[in-house]
Parts: sequence; C-alpha cells; structure tokens
Amino acid sequence: MKSAILFLLTTLLFIRCTSNTEVDLIVHNARVYSVDSSFSMHEAFAVKNGIFIDIGSSKDILKRYKAKETIDAHQSPVYPGFYDAHAHYFELANLFQEVDLNGTKSIEELIDRLQQYKHKNPDKKWIIGGGWDQNLWPGKAFPTKDSLDKYFPDIPIYLSRIDYHAALVNSAALRIAHLDTVLDVQGGVISKDAHGKPDGLLIDNAMPLVSKYLPKHDEQSTLRFLQQAQDSLVAVGLTSIVDAGLNDEELDYLKTFYAKGQLKIRDYAMILADPSQIDRYIKEDIFESDRLNIRSIKLLADGALGSRGACLLEHYHDAPTKGFLLHTEEQFDQTIKKLADSKFQVNTHAIGDSANRLILDVYGKYLTDNKARRWRIEHAQIIAPNDFAKFNKFHIIPSIQPTHATSDMYWAPQRLGDERIKGAYAYKDLLKQYGKVAIGSDFPIEHFNPLYGFHAAIARVDNSGYPAGGFQMENALSREEALRGMTIWAAFSCFEEKKRGSIEKGKDADFVLLEKDIMEIPVEDIRKVKTLRTVIGGETVFHRAAR
Repeated sequence: MKSAILFLLTTLLFIRCTSNTEVDLIVHNARVYSVDSSFSMHEAFAVKNGIFIDIGSSKDILKRYKAKETIDAHQSPVYPGFYDAHAHYFELANLFQEVDLNGTKSIEELIDRLQQYKHKNPDKKWIIGGGWDQNLWPGKAFPTKDSLDKYFPDIPIYLSRIDYHAALVNSAALRIAHLDTVLDVQGGVISKDAHGKPDGLLIDNAMPLVSKYLPKHDEQSTLRFLQQAQDSLVAVGLTSIVDAGLNDEELDYLKTFYAKGQLKIRDYAMILADPSQIDRYIKEDIFESDRLNIRSIKLLADGALGSRGACLLEHYHDAPTKGFLLHTEEQFDQTIKKLADSKFQVNTHAIGDSANRLILDVYGKYLTDNKARRWRIEHAQIIAPNDFAKFNKFHIIPSIQPTHATSDMYWAPQRLGDERIKGAYAYKDLLKQYGKVAIGSDFPIEHFNPLYGFHAAIARVDNSGYPAGGFQMENALSREEALRGMTIWAAFSCFEEKKRGSIEKGKDADFVLLEKDIMEIPVEDIRKVKTLRTVIGGETVFHRAAR
C-alpha cells in the first residue's frame, strides 16, 4: 500500500513538473525583483488571465508551462509596475495642450513662449499655461499683469505657477472675471499694486475667481488628452497612479472611460472636497473596479512654500508672514470628525509645520482603529521636531515626493532658515516613524518619470548632480526603501497591497522591464535608464523597439 501511494505521489509530481500548462505569458532569463516581504530575487514568472500564477527559476518555469508569448529578458531587470502615490493626471493631460512654462529663466522667456504659442494657435480664445517659477528668475520677484498686458492686451491669459497654488493673469482675464477691486479671500490672496488694484497675481483660494471662466474641454477631447498623457506615463514604467484630488466632472469622466475600457493605467482617485460640502460626499458610496478606485477624500490644509502660502508656526525667514490655512481650524475639526465616522480614507495636503501639526492633532483626536484606516498626509513637507512622533502615534502614512527636495533646495533654506529647514523634506525621519513611505512625483509639478524620484530619494541631488554630497543626506533613503516606496508601500497606502505592488503569485501582472538595474548602477546613471517594456494586467502597454 505504501509503495502504491509513493508511486502515485511520484507520478503526480512528475506530471506537475512536465505538464506544460498553457499560460498567456512567460518572462524568463531575467533579474526579477519581487519586492515581497523578504525582497527575494527570481529569474522567471508565468502569467495567465492577467495574474502572476508562478514565479521561480527559468528552468522550472519553462518546464512547467507553455505560453502564447514568451519573453527572453536577456538578464534585464524586472520590477513590479511603478506606482506614483501622488499625481495629477488631468493637469498633466491639460498641460500637454497648453503653454509649458517649466524651466523658464526669466519673464522675458515666459513672454517668448506665450508669443510662440499664440502664433501657432491663433484661434484660441484664451492662452492657458503652467509651470513658471519666479525662484528661477533674476531677483526672484513675483510677476504682475503689467508684464503680460504690454504684449497681450486683448486675449485673456491664465498661467498657473509650478505648484498650482498661484496664478498670473492679465487685465483681459481680470475684466472677464469682473475683478477690478481687491477682495478679502479666506485662504487666499489677491495681490495688489501701488494703487490698491489687483496686479494679476492670485494665490490659492483667490485663483477660482478667474479660473471658473476658463473654457472646458468636451468629453471626446478630454479622453484624447488623457490617453496622450497615459502614453507618456506607461513609457516610463508607471502602471498605477494616485489622482490627488478630482472634481465631480473629472470623476464622472473617469468612470465612463474606464467602464468602456478606454484607459489602461490604474487610477486610485481622490475626491477633492470642500469642507462646506462634506456631508454630500460622505453620502457617496465607495467605487471600486479593476482599474479605477474611488474611496478617499482629499482635503487641502494650506498652500505651497514657493508662493509663501504654506502655513508656518513662525514667520517665514524671508518675509513677515506665516502663510495661511485654506479653511479655518474649526472647519477642519468638524470635517475630520465627520469623516472619521465615514468609510472614506482621508488624505490631506499639508506643507507647513503649522498645517501639519493641526492635521496630525485632529486626525489623532477623532481616529479610532487608526492602523486600519490608513489616513495619509500628502507632502508632510515641513515638520516641527516634536511632531514627527505623531506619525507613529496616530498611524498616519507620510505621502512624499522626493523630487520636491531637489527642486526646492535652492531657495527653501531662505524661506525657512537654518534650523527649521532640518525638519523639511525629512523622508528618513518620517520612514522611521511609520515604517513605510508612499512615494509619488506630484506631476506635472515635477516630471512624471519615477526614476527621477528614485534618484532624488537616494542621492538627494538634482539632475546635474548638485550639490556634491547631497542635500541633507541624513534623510536619504536606501535603494530598497525607495523601490518599496514606489511599489508595495504605495499600493499599501491605497489598500491595494494584496492586489499589486509586488511580483507574487495571485497578484495582478503589472511589471516593468528596464534596460539597466537601478539597484546596482552608479547613481549618476539612474535618470538615463530607459524603459524596455511596461505591462498592466499581463498586457503590454509600452514596448521600446530594439535598436
């Protein structure tokens, strides 16, 4: 009897090892970073119906399975699909159609780009653009409408600052908005000239006074622009993004497009909520599908450091202001209290140390079962020394963007001073508290290539290698930490770690092949690495043709 059982087991094992089960895809001869709990390495995997069904050595996988498609990776590295934990999909899609002002070194260069755009698009009723940053200009002074009016007296212009927390408009735009006097705006500023009139600079909650008049895209155009943006995202290995704050119309568009299979990239969309409307959002049901999930609400606590809208505990080092909150403390308290009793995750934009303290304390005041709720603070950019421990105490996920550190390092010390800057962009300190960080780019504020964020996280230098030795290197992340932050930890921050974020059996087959191994090559070469193939749910959505 024992010999019969042994024979049967041996036969079954033989069949299993030689059965050549049919699958859709095999990838072999690769360096597979699983990013599982032990950070294990493999050579090959098999995919069926969009799911990883087996992972192991090339010999075993090729013996066990036969596939409709087999990819010899030629020892290329393979990683879980990259996951951008904080991004703005619609803004990127729109920017591709508008005037890209990123990198302009002066108001003169900005004007030149506007003129070129107008020449190429003579029928446009508005000139809309974004990406300017006065910190890159001589003198670093904010621009005014006078610079625009000289060259564009008739066509209205709306230009978002790089952080999307300020806008420059001309007189024609102010006339359309009937904005000829300076108003008091809660959580915003209408900048004024020497005569007390609006000078064209709008900060935070003052921006909608003009932006509500901007022309809207129809459904067909919106889909086309999103697909164009998607092409760029998958070309750099992104398979999932977090859409950090969408209005009702944008959410409805996404539901329609995903239901029809018109978009491929996975989207974890946050509802951008006004505290005065919070009761309406709480009544909404969570929406979950294979590629679109809507189960979180985004609040905005303050503005940005670059436009001095970030809310600080003490005055800015370079200006007699502390910034401001976008809503009152009472509104945040009441709103978060209601949300704590809802089913929604809450993710709050907080830049300044005062804003971060407020949100951490109110989170802690009302949250119960904190670990399960996975509430986040978006940016967590400047933290007072005594507040770091609250991320651990209240179980709050830091959602960070490493390229902000290397973009802001040129002027942030002037904003904050020598002591306060030590608690800014402190990613290692945040990691020590929570044990995880969710890494994103905040595109289009920063470039959407996730390798730029990976590079900034570990080297703390910009694309030129400045500064030598790195910016505040005590807060650099290791390569493993950075890779986890843009894969499994990002997925965890969205309740998706059981579906994606690592290459493991039973998970969605989202992965990326790169031409070089970012875990081993010199840091100065990381930004140059090209994506060879991006796969979402077993489907190749980007493939770089062999040269």
